[in-house]
Amino acid sequence: MAGGPSTPALAAAVSAAGGLGFLAAGYKPVEAVQRDIQEVRSLLNGPAAYGVNLFAPPGHGGGVAEVAGYAERLRAEADQRGVSLGRPRWDDDSYQAKLDLLCAEQVPVISTTFGCPSSTQVDRLHDAGSTVWVTVTRVEEARAAQMVGVDGLIVQGTEAGGHRGGFDDARPGDLGLLALLQLVYAEGREGLPLIATGGLSTGRGIAAVLAAGAAAAQLGTAFMLCPEAGTSHAIREVIRRGDTPTELTRAFTGRTARGISNRFLREHTPHAPSAYPEIHHLTAPLRDAARVEGDTDGFHLWAGQTYPLARPSPAADVVLRLSADACAALQTAGDHVGMRNQPGGNPTNGSV
Repeated sequence: MAGGPSTPALAAAVSAAGGLGFLAAGYKPVEAVQRDIQEVRSLLNGPAAYGVNLFAPPGHGGGVAEVAGYAERLRAEADQRGVSLGRPRWDDDSYQAKLDLLCAEQVPVISTTFGCPSSTQVDRLHDAGSTVWVTVTRVEEARAAQMVGVDGLIVQGTEAGGHRGGFDDARPGDLGLLALLQLVYAEGREGLPLIATGGLSTGRGIAAVLAAGAAAAQLGTAFMLCPEAGTSHAIREVIRRGDTPTELTRAFTGRTARGISNRFLREHTPHAPSAYPEIHHLTAPLRDAARVEGDTDGFHLWAGQTYPLARPSPAADVVLRLSADACAALQTAGDHVGMRNQPGGNPTNGSV
């Protein structure tokens, strides 16, 4: 939930309610990440755990040579908004400095997106007392992450909002969550827990992935309307309406991501190259100007496919409701299977 929705208040509220709240370190200066960590600790003021998500250094996208052409296409839009396009450049979002900070702060759980830490980096985080999870969108990525000694795999289906979290934007995983979860589970994980994510907004959805082999569920969009979230007013209104489909696009950042469809996405997706973070920096002034104006047709509206199910409730209430609903759904499913397997049960057409 990088870029605004993630706040210390949201992470602390989730953790205090029995979940595991995460801070997004992406796009933030190292000093800001440190302040967020300190604020979460002060809000929790106790044994509740929390986590920090880190952007692993992205590879160099295959469409870098097309960035200049894409910039030329966006120039009229920049002129119309009265801003200059940003300078396309590659950077690693201060990965090493943030890694140093997380080790020094001994953060309980570290997750990575866009890539996998090296075995040396994993060992270093372990030495600092951290548990390490890696986001994967393909079976091959799960195998690679397991090889370096991570403690858990965040299995991200294509339903998820925001950026695809896999290692290579040239091959973003295109499987839905349940399909990918079953394939990764079947690999034989030697007890490595799977954290399922993508399109989960209800207790029933959580129950489904737990039944399919996940040890936990990770949710993002479901918390976007919480008062503790830093979601902008404009995006809140779009989510509340819930009447527009989501689509995958590279138009805003040069990396495949899912967001609510708008004019910018529709006009520029066919022309956007795979070039992250170059395109992210190029379009930043355009997106900032549109956000200030409240023009939801001009900036990214990251959200998962089930975003219409998000509710404007306090984060603690969301956690407690989801937990209760998941338990009830698992109980109902268990009762249903048990009844069908009893003498006199009534299986129909071979169904369970």
